[in-house]
Formats: sequence, C-alpha cells, structure tokens
Amino acid sequence: MEFISPAMESYRRLVRRGGIMGDIISPSRLGTIIRGDTVSTLKHIDERSVDAIFADPPYFLQLGSELRRPDDSRVSGVDDKWDSFPSFAEYDAFTKDWLSGCRRVLKENGTIWVIGTYHNIFRIGKIMQDLGYWILNDIIWLKTNPMPNFRGRRFTNAHETLIRARRSRDSATERFNYWDMKMLNDGKQMRSDWLLPICGGSERIRDGGRKVHSTQKPLSLLYRVILSCTEPGDTVLDPFLGTGTTGVAAEMLRRRWIGIERDEGYVAASASRIRDYLAAEKRTATSGAPFELFPARRAEKRVSMGTLMENGILRAGMRLTSADGSVSATVNADGSVSMGTVRGSIHELAGRASGRERANGWDYWTLSIRGKVVPLDECRLIFREEFDEIGE
Repeated sequence: MEFISPAMESYRRLVRRGGIMGDIISPSRLGTIIRGDTVSTLKHIDERSVDAIFADPPYFLQLGSELRRPDDSRVSGVDDKWDSFPSFAEYDAFTKDWLSGCRRVLKENGTIWVIGTYHNIFRIGKIMQDLGYWILNDIIWLKTNPMPNFRGRRFTNAHETLIRARRSRDSATERFNYWDMKMLNDGKQMRSDWLLPICGGSERIRDGGRKVHSTQKPLSLLYRVILSCTEPGDTVLDPFLGTGTTGVAAEMLRRRWIGIERDEGYVAASASRIRDYLAAEKRTATSGAPFELFPARRAEKRVSMGTLMENGILRAGMRLTSADGSVSATVNADGSVSMGTVRGSIHELAGRASGRERANGWDYWTLSIRGKVVPLDECRLIFREEFDEIGE
C-alpha cells in the first residue's frame, strides 16, 4: 500500500475518472510527481490539505541577449522558454493564479516559501499581500560561490530572497521548529541570512555535460526549509518541481511530498534522481555508511553537525558509539543526538556519558564508514575534501 496524502488520493481519483489530463509518477512511497500545468493541477488538490509549500517559480529575467565572458565564451544562463513572458502584466496574472491556488490548498497552520531574485521577488511579495498572505520573514540566501558579473557594470548578484508566509494574518499559528533550527545551527539561534553554496559539482544534474535545469537549487537549502516548518509524515507541495530537489529533501526527512512539473525532461530527471537516492539510501542502510550521493559543497570554515545533515553526509537515525563501544546515541534530523529520552548536542551528550559537563563530541563519538569504525570527525574531513568555492 502506498503512503500517500489525502490530497494526492483525491487527485488520483480524478485522473482515473478522466477528470484531468496528466501523468502521475510515484517514485517512492512518500512522494508523487504530477506532470501537468501548475495552475490547473492545483485546482484538483483538496482545499487546505498540504502542510507546507516551497515554490521556485519562473524569475522572468528579461534577458535581452545572451551573456558572454570577457574571453567571449558563452555563459550558461537562464534562457529557457518557461522563463519568458510577453509583459509584466502577463507575469503578474500568472503569479496571481498560482499563488491563489497555493493559498487554497495550504492548511490553516501551513507555511509557504517562495524564492526569487530582484527581477521578480518584489512583484511576488506585493501579490502575496494582496491575496491575503501574511509575510513572516524574508530570508536572504547568501551564495558562497556566486556567478561573477562578467560585464563589470553591476554588483555581483550574490543572493536570492525567500519569502516565508502563512495563509493570512488571522490564520492559525504556523508551525516553526525553532529548536531544530537552533540545533542545526550548532546551538545558536538561526538567523535570516543563510550562507550556502549554489548547486554544482556532483549534485548538479547533467545530461552529457549540459545542465538539465538552469536554476537547480541546492539540497542544503531545501533541507533547511522543510525541517523548519514540518514534521515527519506532513505533506510538502512543490508547484514547480524542476529536477526534484524538494523531493530528495522530503525523502531524507521522511515527509510526504507532491511535485508538479509540466516539462517531460524535468519530470524524467526528477523521477530518476529520487530513485537513485532511494537506492543509495538502501545500500547505506545495509552497510552502515553515510549517504554520499550529493557531496557537500559549502565554503565555510566551521563545519557543524547541521552542515553534515543538510548536505547528506550524515542522516537521521544513524548510530554513534563511544570509542570503547560502551555508549551509543542516535543522530536526529536537526543534527542533535539522543540517548534514550535525553537529547542534546554531540558535545553535551559526550560530556554526560563521560561524567563531565561537556566533552569534544567529534573525538568521543565514532561511526561505521564502509565497514570501518572511525571518529565522527572523519565526516568533517570528507566534507572539507569535497567543497568547492568556485561558482559555475
């Protein structure tokens, strides 16, 4: 029996009856991809049935000509047909339609996240407020490795903005996993500026060297978004799924998910990517090794448990043991660890286990990697070997 949401079941009944055109691809027990138009598909999902929405809509970059580097080589930018609109009026109408659909299906205590650049985020914010959404935060994603400004006429665009909002000012209080965010940030309150790399390296989905999607988002970004506002078993909706980053992050965190995508190539890439992740996770579960399908890429000197979780080097449920094997702990999704009912940082629990206030958890705890027991600190070495500071 498939583990699906009530929203997804209602959509499938319509498809079986021929009520809507579209393909449904179920690459996992938790998630489903709908190949179809975003606006029309949203009309067939139950009202107030999803717990969270992450939307990465077209940015409408309005590129007048192709971009070139000083050596005259072409820059692989966003020149896709789906990002083209005849006018601001038509872009605004499209934005209002899909945001209205999202507001209808979002639960009373649900959260919506919308990401964009200076090209579109201000227009989106106004439309959201006009529709009744209540904005909670604007999150600045600071890119550690942004694409340079090749023409030298503007500041380098080194960030994108995420709007975090709920259905209305008067709707039920939205879920916010404050302590999970704090633990993910190494015990410090999570701020609204997030320093994360752009998607590249092995994480970037390619076809013969060519980027499959021009604006693929990094896994670390979606991991943080989903962890912040949902619980295991909740339903996450992505109305512009692209190459499936939301699906991978939801699978990692054991959330149900629905992805809507009209492009056949992106649908195929998403389904393949999810299946690859599940196959790799199954192999790791039997070997005890950390999952490394997406090598970590983050140009920060400090490497926290949260960083290792967001980038897939560690995963929830992994078992840590003391060097002598007498004490064990379980890794949680937010980077904390648990011993029975006691929960805290790796340092707090290492101290408790050794009879001190705190101890160095990186040295105290060990785990099995490819059949070999090594200090937890080995995971930070894996991370540092993989990251790359240079943008694409």
